[in-house]
Amino acid sequence: MLQEYTTPSSQPSRPISGPTELRLVQQVQIERKNFLFAVGENPRGKFLKITEDVQGRRDTIIVPATGLADFRRALEAVAANLGV
Repeated sequence: MLQEYTTPSSQPSRPISGPTELRLVQQVQIERKNFLFAVGENPRGKFLKITEDVQGRRDTIIVPATGLADFRRALEAVAANLGV
């Protein structure tokens, strides 16, 4: 289900303890942007890490594996709306 963006809850985040393992899965270059898709795992569980690199400036989002199906549906809905 797609939901409008709301601000996150006021619950404090828990520190991550233990090692985080990352494995690069895909790299995609679109125009001047380079996107890196990596899977990882830490004590909290598995996740997808998406990094956008534009001339050395990086922004990253982390999607927990438990939310990947919803994330994919939202991305597909947005792409369909764009006619892609």
